[in-house]
Amino acid sequence: MHARTADTTSAQAPGTTAGRAAGAHPALSVAQLRKTYAALVAVEGISFEVARGEVVGLLGPNGAGKTTTINMILGVLSPSAGDIRIAGIDLAQQRSRALAQANFAAVYAALPGNLTVEQNLRFFALIYGIPRLTVRIETLLHQFDLQHLRNTKCGVLSSGEQTRVALAKAVLNRPQLLLLDEPTASLDPSAAQTIRERIRRLAADDDCGILWTSHNMYEVEAVCDRVLFLSHGRILLEGDPRRLPAEHGAGTLEALFIRLAREPLSAAEHPQ
Repeated sequence: MHARTADTTSAQAPGTTAGRAAGAHPALSVAQLRKTYAALVAVEGISFEVARGEVVGLLGPNGAGKTTTINMILGVLSPSAGDIRIAGIDLAQQRSRALAQANFAAVYAALPGNLTVEQNLRFFALIYGIPRLTVRIETLLHQFDLQHLRNTKCGVLSSGEQTRVALAKAVLNRPQLLLLDEPTASLDPSAAQTIRERIRRLAADDDCGILWTSHNMYEVEAVCDRVLFLSHGRILLEGDPRRLPAEHGAGTLEALFIRLAREPLSAAEHPQ
């Protein structure tokens, strides 16, 4: 199984709301995306989509091109070639309008620790130009169980509490595309499960497409409707994380991940 070409629409996974808005643009469409640094090719001609209401896992070993891909989608890096469309809006042609439809959260992207939870949300709401921001902040404080922490500085929160605040910040603008880079990496199993449930609800209730990176294969199976395996800047495999291992002669998703990391070409070409 190989990555779809740029002109092929993604299939809706069972249980997602990807097909809810008939004729709507995908949350994300990436076509022949490439990033080079002199002689180094970090990302080499990848194409994929994230449908609305779909959670897609972007998997691969360190150095596979995941963070480079996310940084290009966020507009932090300029692609060497290729197209990125967020909710149908060309990122290169209408940068501000496209990025207004997206948001981001990662364990390494901490919010200002000297600001309280409420101050952080208000600060970012002003940046995003959120209308009726006080109402929106109150809604998110309730949604993420942060009411009792509203006046607490983010720098003294636990990892789980900081993750909840980061997710609340990431959905302030009701994004159609949410990018999550290892969002539960520092959490204990109970806190991680709570965050995973919240993210699934975000996808289902808000019809939001989510691109998720993780090295936790149990988490990937629990959350993702579809996964993309990257190695050396290329997409090698794509499909349902619960079926891919058997399709490629592996006992578990983790075993398939390890095989791809060590022998990407032989793993990708395993007969189905």
